[in-house]
Amino acid sequence: MIDTILDYLRIALYVVLAFLGVILYQAWSLDHPKQDIPQAKIETTFTMPSTYVPEVKSIAEPTISSPSLPTASTGKLIHVTTDTLNVTLDTHGGDIVGLKLLKYPERLDSNTPFILLNDEAKTQYIAESGLLSKIGPDTSKGQAIYTTKQTEYALSNNENTLLVTLYWQDNQGLKITKTFTFTRNSYEINVAYNVDNQTKQSWQGHLYTQLMRTNAPSEHAQGLANLSTYFGAAISSPQKPFQKITFKDMQESSVNQVIKGGWAAMVQHYFISAWIPHKDTTLDYYSKVTTNGLYTIGMIGPELIATPGSSITTQATLYSGPALTDKLKQAAPGLQLTIDYGIFWFISGILFWMMQKIYDLVGNWGWSIIFVTIIIKLLFYHLSSKSYRSMSAMKKLQPRIEALKERYKDDKQKFTQATLDLYRQEKVNPMSGCLPILIQIPVFIALYWVLVESVQLRQAPFMLWIQDLSLKDPYYILPLLMGVSMYLQQRLNPPPPDPLQAKVMMFMPVIFTVLFLNFPSGLMLYWFVNNTLSFLQQWYIMHKMDKEERVKKAKG
Repeated sequence: MIDTILDYLRIALYVVLAFLGVILYQAWSLDHPKQDIPQAKIETTFTMPSTYVPEVKSIAEPTISSPSLPTASTGKLIHVTTDTLNVTLDTHGGDIVGLKLLKYPERLDSNTPFILLNDEAKTQYIAESGLLSKIGPDTSKGQAIYTTKQTEYALSNNENTLLVTLYWQDNQGLKITKTFTFTRNSYEINVAYNVDNQTKQSWQGHLYTQLMRTNAPSEHAQGLANLSTYFGAAISSPQKPFQKITFKDMQESSVNQVIKGGWAAMVQHYFISAWIPHKDTTLDYYSKVTTNGLYTIGMIGPELIATPGSSITTQATLYSGPALTDKLKQAAPGLQLTIDYGIFWFISGILFWMMQKIYDLVGNWGWSIIFVTIIIKLLFYHLSSKSYRSMSAMKKLQPRIEALKERYKDDKQKFTQATLDLYRQEKVNPMSGCLPILIQIPVFIALYWVLVESVQLRQAPFMLWIQDLSLKDPYYILPLLMGVSMYLQQRLNPPPPDPLQAKVMMFMPVIFTVLFLNFPSGLMLYWFVNNTLSFLQQWYIMHKMDKEERVKKAKG
């Protein structure tokens, strides 16, 4: 029985260590990425849903003959500023080649906005859209060159929307108008096309939208070097609301799915870009990897026809900004699933909801974490009390167990039976001592992912030296306090009967302190507060049991 109990304790600890091992392996993987598969081996195919079947590269490669559009194209750059975004458009294709998030600084001590989309050679990440047709504006030979009335646009204080219109026409009477609509306090950009066909033949074409980037986060991105969040593409369908498409997946095979509605996205730590079509439109989703290392995820819509003398419109929406649950839900069904809370997502969701509500009251994410920790301890108070009572009782039985061990030192079977009889006689359940650890593990992991994935905690200050709860404690004070609290709590528990295991348990606070030195300070704050509350509760219960025993002896 004793061996069984210790096995359970070992399992609980191994689960924690396994979790840490996964995190450390992910961190190592970030620093030692696998070499890409040689581009010569990459072949992709795609069939357009019509009689017009251009080559694949007319979809994925109109603007990537060079890694840098401004120097390679003859287009002009258009700058658009709203209350949330600073966007750069290229008249070559009318693509979004730059996007800064004005409400999200690059670093805690910087006024420079975070750059999400960019056209830098090493970290190129752009959002393309176009109308593919035999007669333009975009053909298998390349994208259109649009014209514009001005190159600087800004959302004024008394406006809620801002329109930026680009124009293209041929010498036969075909006119294309591409309009970008920006909205106040929004990260959604509506892209609409109007096809005015004044020619003598029908115009046939397809709207395509795609995100293209290198397999490298922006040089301006700031995050935890030791944490591995998802970085790659994703698509959504009614059958599978969130399907990850890693860069490795793109190398091995191309996406080729017919989906009604949905969305196609590029996901990185804290931020996301996603093309969202009309929910009732059926589209062909595709992916491609180019020979110069650009990864593309996108979609192409059904055939559009503008008869002579008529005009038609079509549109799509780009969300490009922070991964905020409410805004993602508003943008498209299932888009909030890109905030990946891991295996215990249901617990993470509850924890974040609680933290958000408390933050709305106190205005500080650090105090929100503390109050959530207190609530969790109150919810499990009675369960923990039973466990601590059992552990306290076991500690009081240690001298008697040692006496039994000495008496039956040559007969392990009799020692085990005598120990079981002692537990039964004193009504002690040694298994209940495992519960605090087992309960804490899922909550710990769930809160870990909340702190890692929630952009609200990015650069969120607590107090004193903790100015960013998503980063490690710069002075390692919280990890040390966590280790001390873990040691003090461990001292209240009965030591393992096996000397080797007792030594291992003695070093566990030191081991955990070293392992968690670089973990988010918000997570260390949770664990320190949780350990302190657990210590106080256990000490209170032990003190109460001692008092009850003294009263009992006085009456007896």
